[in-house]
Amino acid sequence: MSEPKAVVTAFLQALEDMDVERALSHVAVDITYQNVPLPAARGLAAVEKQLRTLTRFGTGFEARTHHIAADGNIVLTERTDVLRRGSFAAEFWVCGTFEVENGRIVLWRDYFDWTTFLAASAKGAGRAALSGAKTLIGKYRS
Repeated sequence: MSEPKAVVTAFLQALEDMDVERALSHVAVDITYQNVPLPAARGLAAVEKQLRTLTRFGTGFEARTHHIAADGNIVLTERTDVLRRGSFAAEFWVCGTFEVENGRIVLWRDYFDWTTFLAASAKGAGRAALSGAKTLIGKYRS
């Protein structure tokens, strides 16, 4: 698989499956990954560390792709990402830029609004707390 759009789609699917090894099979050794404006992770080992952190602390990930466009080896995505941990879920808008060379992602840069991300996290925490409270009340009623 070397068509850039197919590489990016397969990469995002591997992330949704929480399959780090499969996701890493779509990236180059010299990949650069950045959530703007945070510092970039450079190289396979640094990106692997970040992806393993996602799977260690998260229980689910979803990339709802709304639009995907390719121009040569550049792929742009507009999507809603969902981060899950138990009953917590934060949904937020993301625009991603991917550069693919020789069938591997060499650049992955995501842009999102931090205010929206923080609001989504607060909303997710509130839903998780409410779910926990309902469970606790249900136990006391039994």
